[in-house]
Amino acid sequence: MLRSFLQVTAAVGALALVPIASGAMAGVDTGSYRELDTFMAVLTQVKANYVDKVDDKKLMEGAIQGMLASLDPHSSYADGLEYDNLQIQTQGNYGGLGLTVTEEDGAVKVIAPTEDTPAARAGIKPGDYITHIDGKFIVGGSLDEAVQQMRGQPGSKIAMTIIRPGADKPLQFTLTREVIVQKPVKWEVKNGVGIININTFTAQTGADTVKAIQAIDKQLGHKPSGYVIDLRANGGGLLSEAIAVSDVFLSHGEIVSQRGRAASDIERYYAESMVPGDLTAGLPLVVLVDAGTASASEIVAGALQDHHRALVMGTRSFGKGSVQTILPMGEHAALRLTTARYYTPSGHSVQEGGIKPDLLVPQISDPDYKTRPVLREADLRRHLINQDKVDDSVLEDDARIDPRFSATPEALKKQGIEDFQLHYAIQTVSRTGSKAGQVASKGR
Repeated sequence: MLRSFLQVTAAVGALALVPIASGAMAGVDTGSYRELDTFMAVLTQVKANYVDKVDDKKLMEGAIQGMLASLDPHSSYADGLEYDNLQIQTQGNYGGLGLTVTEEDGAVKVIAPTEDTPAARAGIKPGDYITHIDGKFIVGGSLDEAVQQMRGQPGSKIAMTIIRPGADKPLQFTLTREVIVQKPVKWEVKNGVGIININTFTAQTGADTVKAIQAIDKQLGHKPSGYVIDLRANGGGLLSEAIAVSDVFLSHGEIVSQRGRAASDIERYYAESMVPGDLTAGLPLVVLVDAGTASASEIVAGALQDHHRALVMGTRSFGKGSVQTILPMGEHAALRLTTARYYTPSGHSVQEGGIKPDLLVPQISDPDYKTRPVLREADLRRHLINQDKVDDSVLEDDARIDPRFSATPEALKKQGIEDFQLHYAIQTVSRTGSKAGQVASKGR
């Protein structure tokens, strides 16, 4: 079970099962031993003098979590409840609301609701803060406890109080839990354009992307005019599946490299490892990204952008350019440790800066898009620093609004446009595809 869990864990990286060496302490220098003496002295004082009797296991777990939390936001230790939560996430089916959340200053902050889930349908937005669950104040509690409270029996109801920056008063939501089934890939056809919505990178995402292309061709009876790859609000997943998805659209070349602590510790991954050639036959391709596009999603967007295979459209991505390795720590525990940084084919690290779209297209169909706070990697405490200087223009891109995108949400709604970014991407592919078809006809 542990091996199957580790193979599908939702953390981009080379998910190697690395054994814990029995001689691991051999590399600890004299200075480290002095620090260990200090630690033991503090532990002794706490055990002897704290106002309440403290459990040894609780103290050790707190020390481990504190050590990992001092490194970066993505390294962590999971056992017990935390380990069960990780398993539930990676199995893809659970009773809950469909929210991706993080902890910020003791508060539970929404990163993104999953598409077509109770949270998304209720109107919960990225940047919202959850303060109460079923009337209980949760600020200051652990993130895992909050997640556990949000999960539950499908069909059961849950009341939530949310603070939304810019709102006059707290918002009240009553939601009904559902079985959340993570479908990594969904597809549809609009105006002759194939739309492939990739929500996460689990063990089947690459294969499901191939099936989506085949299904689109079958429905149309021929190739579409082009494709839109929707990676918005996709928080990532397996490195192997990001490579597999990129490979579907690339005929050759490097997809991504990962670099560890040592200068010689570099691994490179190339196209043609999964399928020969480009399954879309070079047709026009638009990749949609936003602030929720992270990690494995950024690998795909960066590879297709660097190879000039796709036009990347939307808003700047999250900026998580690190690799986590999962190390088993017994039957019911695992260590998730940042072990490398990844780089796009051009040698660009997305850490902090993210992927800058070729064309900035704001989500103007969202009434709150200008005022809603956006959470990215650079906003997280103790995030890894990009070893290369981040281009300031990348960080400023969200502030520049093209005059073409001045329509109001109300005007768009009257036109039947609920998702402006997707609408604009489809229009772009349609125009490009028509021109490509005219050129091809003349060639024949």
